[in-house]
Amino acid sequence: MEQVSISEFKAKCLSMLEQVQKTKKPIRVTRFGKPVAEVVPASPIAGPRDWIGSMKNTIEILEDIVSPASDENEWEVLRD
Repeated sequence: MEQVSISEFKAKCLSMLEQVQKTKKPIRVTRFGKPVAEVVPASPIAGPRDWIGSMKNTIEILEDIVSPASDENEWEVLRD
C-alpha cells in the first residue's frame, strides 16, 4: 500500500483521490510516520432496482399456500 505524509496528501488531495478511483488501490496517510487514515476506493452503490427480482428462482412452493396449515378443529379460538 502506498504511503504519503499528511502534508503531501493535503497538497495533492484531488489528484490522489482520482488515482485511488482509477487504480482501485488504497493510499495510507501518515503523520510523523504513524498511520492516521486510509483512502480506499468507494464500494459500488446498490441502486433501488437491484432488489427487484433478486430472489427469482430461489423459492419453491411445495404445498397449498391458501388453506390453513392445520385443521380448523384444532384451533383454540373457535372452541366454546
